Amino acid sequence: MSEPSVEFALGEDYPEYRREVAKVCEDYPPSYWEHLENQPPSGSYPTKFVEALTKTGFLSALIPAEYGGLGLPVRGGAAILETIHAAGCTAGPCHAQMYTMGTILRHGSDAQKDKYLPKIAKGELRLQAFGVTEPTTGSDTTQLKTRADKIEGGYKINGQKVWISRAGHSDLMLLLARTTPADQVEKRAHGVSTFLVDMRLAKENGMVITPIDAMINHNTTEIFFDDVFIPEDSLVGQEGRGFRYILDGMNAERCLVSSETIGNGRYFLREAIKYANEHKRFGRPMSATQSVQFPIAQAYAQLETADLMVRKTAAMFDAGMKCGAEANMSKILSGEAVWACAQVALSIFGESGMGKSSSIQRKWRESRTARNSPISPNMVLNFVGQHVLGMPRSY
Repeated sequence: MSEPSVEFALGEDYPEYRREVAKVCEDYPPSYWEHLENQPPSGSYPTKFVEALTKTGFLSALIPAEYGGLGLPVRGGAAILETIHAAGCTAGPCHAQMYTMGTILRHGSDAQKDKYLPKIAKGELRLQAFGVTEPTTGSDTTQLKTRADKIEGGYKINGQKVWISRAGHSDLMLLLARTTPADQVEKRAHGVSTFLVDMRLAKENGMVITPIDAMINHNTTEIFFDDVFIPEDSLVGQEGRGFRYILDGMNAERCLVSSETIGNGRYFLREAIKYANEHKRFGRPMSATQSVQFPIAQAYAQLETADLMVRKTAAMFDAGMKCGAEANMSKILSGEAVWACAQVALSIFGESGMGKSSSIQRKWRESRTARNSPISPNMVLNFVGQHVLGMPRSY
């Protein structure tokens, strides 16, 4: 049976959504984001911006129309996130809703979809927290230590998660926990289950959230679970198969986050070119010198190349094709491309780009993080080397 053919648009696809998203972003200039960065973790969440995106329906872009969303494919969501970042804003504090929702949509029960998706689409509930990473396992997700032990009526959760962004501002969490000990399964990925946790109840029942003050303002946290009870209907899909569900969602996540990275790259290049055209050195525009013009052109070429891979990944995902390799390559290529754009922009702006009120330094920090998160570049290369190029497992 032949695989479906894949075509993907070039240029600014979804122009109507891009225009509307850009209009929303006009109300949130650099001063808005600067103010948030000067607040303690408790007051640094961009609540008004998230509410605006929710009200316009953009955060529910991937939720099917039957549940109250826009019903767009992953590429549509990617165009929205790219536009947000290209406008100088950031979707990091709210983007998780797009890819965590997909796990419920593809693997949840009809009852779970009917109960949660309409409320998420309306903004009555937030699904922003994604509980995977742990302090002792890092990228080795199959060895996570958080346990979900079956008891009468549900499960009892014990363990710890770290670098869980937005947990303090989310009603629901998609949680990965082990339901069968690792030494009792045939394959490393077996025995891991996915749960949809109502954090409002869990916080009253042994779950403790501690903010982490980090380099970028993603409202990230550390979470402790101490005999936290969750009902049986919190389980998503089949018990013990959650790792596969999460991998499916991670392909969408990498596509969407890579699109944000592309947006940041476009922001850097636009601002760098404008600055270089307007400012003169030695009687000539900065942009008239090859030492300025060539690095910008090189970064642009890298960004366009990465964008092609991101678009290919989205097209394959939306066609229902396997796209693990493409999703991973999108992540590493976009991360390196935006870093090139960030370095060029900061070099051109010089001291004026390093002030705390400058969006260049804010997005420079975002872009450095994009090289490592949400997956290590080394793990991407491990995947490509082993699963694409047929070399032995290297880790």
